[in-house]
Amino acid sequence: MVVAPDKFKGSVTAVQAARAIGEGVRDALPGAEVTLCPVADGGEGTLDVLYAAGATRVDLRVRGPLDDEVDAHYAVLDGTAYVESARACGIEYVRPSTETALAAHTFGVGTLIGHAVDGGADHVVLTVGGTASTDGGAGMIAALGGRIRTGTGAQAGLGGGALGAVTEVDLAAVRERFARVRVSVATDVTNPLLGERGAAAVFGPQKGAGEHEVAVLDKALSAWADALVRAGCPDVRDVPGAGAGGGVAAGALACLGGRVASGFDLVGKLTGVPDAIAGADLVITGEGSLDSQSLDGKAPAGIAALAREHGLPVLAVAGRVKLTPDEVNRLGLAGHRALIEHAPSLEHARRHAAALLREQTAALVREWRGFS
Repeated sequence: MVVAPDKFKGSVTAVQAARAIGEGVRDALPGAEVTLCPVADGGEGTLDVLYAAGATRVDLRVRGPLDDEVDAHYAVLDGTAYVESARACGIEYVRPSTETALAAHTFGVGTLIGHAVDGGADHVVLTVGGTASTDGGAGMIAALGGRIRTGTGAQAGLGGGALGAVTEVDLAAVRERFARVRVSVATDVTNPLLGERGAAAVFGPQKGAGEHEVAVLDKALSAWADALVRAGCPDVRDVPGAGAGGGVAAGALACLGGRVASGFDLVGKLTGVPDAIAGADLVITGEGSLDSQSLDGKAPAGIAALAREHGLPVLAVAGRVKLTPDEVNRLGLAGHRALIEHAPSLEHARRHAAALLREQTAALVREWRGFS
């Protein structure tokens, strides 16, 4: 039996969730052989899964999204560095407002990447979810040695709001530094950089942007994309996923030669989940919110797809389940439980997620055994 959950955001990590679910399985089936395979899809929490898989943690203080220094870290495993953008410029570091929406930047992300490359990493996997910034990765590129100038020749300021003045980008130092480095951008979204489905319009409001700020940021990102093309970069504004992480994905794709990759596939192979599922008779997955977004590149969908390849039943335990019957069928779930339905409040469910996961997993497995 394989237990392969993602994190329950705000409650437990994927590693903690896997442990609690595994305990629930053993409560219901004391003799069961349980393999714990916590997973991630390239979003927040990916590093926790990698550390559990044996990666080395590298700690570093970097400039946060609003310039105050923050404690960040990245993971190294077999010569590959895994950098989580949110560790340097995560939304948790700001109190979102119209001002922070324009000012937040990704300079610290570039510091982490540069430290990893200077330390010998020949492959960088950049995860891009959960950022406070909408700067197209300009801050990241500046930290890596890119010279970003305005029409007057002055160095451009940091933050998405400053991008509108950018006219020239010199990437000579960046290209030399990354000549022998492969970059993968792990993302589960397909949003382009610009427009009504772009970084500013879709993700800006979550970061404090009002209607005016969204328009300013979208125009600024367009100016940034134009300047990158003039610098000899590929035009990535319409590439699916370029808008991820406030456009930091676009900066990595255009300036670092990055390629979009499935976060779930990258992390799943490292944790051994495909091989574990191939030898299992039941798979249990889960995440904080099992909803329509879970169907599009999220870890539970990846786990369910692997299970289907081997004709295995899949159970899911989540903080909440907001799937239609058709969506449940699409995922191929043989059963599911929502913690919120067995707790007096959302806050209680979050505070006691581990205990509830154990309890509801045991109930779900007993129920499944009764019908199987």
